[in-house]
Amino acid sequence: MISREILILAGAAASIGFIHTVLGPDHYLPFIVMSRARRWPLAKTLLISFFCGLGHVLSSVVLGFIGLALGIAVSRLEGVESARGSLAAWLLIIFGFTYFVWGLNRALKRKAHSHPHVHSKGEEHDHVHSHQAEHYHLHGQKKETSLTPWILFTIFVFGPCEPLIPLVMYPAARHNLFGVALVTLAFGLTTILTMLCLISLASWGLSFLSLGRLERYAHALAGAMIFISGLSVQFLGL
Repeated sequence: MISREILILAGAAASIGFIHTVLGPDHYLPFIVMSRARRWPLAKTLLISFFCGLGHVLSSVVLGFIGLALGIAVSRLEGVESARGSLAAWLLIIFGFTYFVWGLNRALKRKAHSHPHVHSKGEEHDHVHSHQAEHYHLHGQKKETSLTPWILFTIFVFGPCEPLIPLVMYPAARHNLFGVALVTLAFGLTTILTMLCLISLASWGLSFLSLGRLERYAHALAGAMIFISGLSVQFLGL
């Protein structure tokens, strides 16, 4: 029979997981903007988000169990989680800035320009085109290999779930493995489901938004948003 204390703890874990996710833009913003920029189908976006969220939660669980096995105090584990959080934020900042620079360079190379053409009858007109667009037209059949999902997954594995560690310590201290599993499951499922819901809603809304001439800057804008997200985590504690 599940004790009342464990049920209350599981409920608290679910509530904290929800708040922790909603207040942390790094949990969903990178997936939303990258999906829009790279034109991922929603199913692919959610699959990548799910595995990143899973890695995000399980990395803290593994760290917690290692700490328990070695007899490390909660305060020291929270210190390790804080250091991991800072590292993850800096990785997000670096990735966002690098992607912004790459996206901006790509957009500028795609800038449309014109060349005059003279036909046999002496008629002359300007033909507007983009060299990169033509290149894509000729070789667009090649499947693009992207490291972006793996980079996001790596960043999320480094990203800690600080609230989870103290939550699982109570049942762990009482050697209640079922309690540990229940609290972890409540926190993890709530975190991942909240991520997926926010990403789905935002992606659906953005599908109606047309950037027009700014479309070629989609990658640069995505990088800028990720960069800002990382800064908000590192310096505003979101």
